[in-house]
Amino acid sequence: MHDQHDTPETAPSDPTPPPTNIAGHTPASDIFSGERSFAELGLRSSVLKGVEDAGFKNPTHIQAQLIPAILRSKDVLGQAKTGSGKTASFGLPLIHMCSKDAQFQAIVLCPTRELAIQITAEINDLAKFTPIRAVTVFGGQAVQAQARKLQGASQIIVATPGRLMDLHERGMLHFNNVRFVVLDEVDRMLDIGFRDDIRKILEKTPDTRQTIVVSATISDEIERLARRYMKDPEKIVTAAGSLTVSLVEQHYLTVDPWDKERLLVHLLTHEEPALTIVFCKLKRTVDKLAKRLQAAKIDVHAIHGDMPQGKRNKVMEHLRSGKLAVLVASDLASRGIDVDDISHVINYDLPEDPEVYVHRIGRTARAGRKGVAWSFVTPGQGKLLSQVEDLINAVVPKLEYPDFTPSPRPEGFRDPDSRPEGGLRLASAPSGPAPTPPEKVNRLAASVRVEVPPSAQADPSKFPGGIVPTSLPPKRMFGKLKGGRR
Repeated sequence: MHDQHDTPETAPSDPTPPPTNIAGHTPASDIFSGERSFAELGLRSSVLKGVEDAGFKNPTHIQAQLIPAILRSKDVLGQAKTGSGKTASFGLPLIHMCSKDAQFQAIVLCPTRELAIQITAEINDLAKFTPIRAVTVFGGQAVQAQARKLQGASQIIVATPGRLMDLHERGMLHFNNVRFVVLDEVDRMLDIGFRDDIRKILEKTPDTRQTIVVSATISDEIERLARRYMKDPEKIVTAAGSLTVSLVEQHYLTVDPWDKERLLVHLLTHEEPALTIVFCKLKRTVDKLAKRLQAAKIDVHAIHGDMPQGKRNKVMEHLRSGKLAVLVASDLASRGIDVDDISHVINYDLPEDPEVYVHRIGRTARAGRKGVAWSFVTPGQGKLLSQVEDLINAVVPKLEYPDFTPSPRPEGFRDPDSRPEGGLRLASAPSGPAPTPPEKVNRLAASVRVEVPPSAQADPSKFPGGIVPTSLPPKRMFGKLKGGRR
C-alpha cells in the first residue's frame, strides 16, 4: 500500500525546487538585449567607437528601447532599475545629435553634485572620439571657476538645478540654444525639493526642446510633470535586471557593532584587495575610520561632503591614477566615484535606503568587469538586509570568516544601531492611558519648562490654552553673531 503523498495525483510534477536568484549570478539575458547590437540602434561610427572602447558589447534592455526613441526626436519617459545603464541610454543619443558649433545645446539635470560629476565623466568617456564635450556645474564650487569652464567646448551641461538657475540669472549661461533637456533621477530631485527650479528651467527653455525623463520610479507627480511639460511622451518601462547587481559578487558578514573596525582591518590586511572603497553613513565615521586604517599602515584616503572641493578633486585624482589602495567615503560622495579599476566595495555601514546600496556597489564592476561587495550587518540590521534583497530580487549570501575572533562587548559601549540615524522619532500618541513618566527626562526639555504658580488663572482670551506664563524660563539660550554682535 502506497502512502497518499506518493500517488501520481498529489506528487509534484517537478520535484526540483525553483532556483534561487543569488546576487551576482543574474542571467545575462535578464540584463542585455542579446538580439541587438549598438550598431543597430542608429548611432554614428564615432559614437560607436567610444562605446567599443568602453568595453560594451550589447545594449541593456533600457538602452535598446530608449536610444532609438530619443533618436526619433520623441519626448521620452523612461523607467528602469537602478544600475541598468540609464546614463548611456540618454548620453549616447545626446552625443550623436549635438552639433560641434553651438554651446549649451543639452541640459542634464540631476539631484547631487556627485551624480553630476559621474554623469559628466561617463558622457565624456563615451564621446572621446567626437568633438562633443560635457561640463559639470553644481553648488559648492566657486561660480567664477565654473563660468570659466563654460567658455570652452560645452555642448552638454550637466548640472544640479539650483546652480544652473543661479548661473542663468547671473547671465553666465543662456538657454537660447537648448535643444534637449534630460531629467535624471527625477524622483530624487522631487524628493529633495527641486520642484520649483525644475519648473522654472523647463519654462525658460525653448518650447521646441526635446524632453527626456529617466527615473527608477515614476510617481503620479512625475506623470503630471510629463503631461505638463512634454509633448506626447513615449513611456518606456522595463523590468529587466540590474547590470550592477548581476556583475557584482555580493556577500554579507555578521559582526557586532564594536567589532566593525577590527573586522575591516582584518579584511584589508588578509584579503589584500586591489582597490577598495569603504562606505560609511556619517562624515565623522569616515574621518575616524581613515585614522584607524592609517594607524594599521594601510594606504588610505577619506572623502566626504564637508571637504573642500579642491581636496576632494585631489583625492579623486589619486584614486583614478591608482596611487591609493583604500578610499573611505560617505554616502554623499558615493555617486561621484567612477573609476574602472575598483575591485572591492565594503559597506561598513549598511545604508537605510536600498537604492543607495545599489549605487554604492555599482562603483565596482565598471565596463562589464566583475566586482566584489561585502556588507557588514550587525544583529539589529536584518530588516535592512532583507530590504536590499527585495530591491535587487536576489539573495545576498553570508560570508563566513572563521579566522576572525569576535571580542566581548566593551563596558559602556553605546550601540549606534539602537536608535534610528538622525535622532529620535516621535511615536504617535497612544490611545490608552498616558504612560508613566520615565525617571530621567530630556534635560533640554526640562530647562525650558515654564513654571506657573497655583494662583495663575486660565484666561483663553489672553493666551492660547488659557495659561499665562508669569516668568521667563529658568535657562535661556544665547549666541553670538559674527562680528561680535549679540
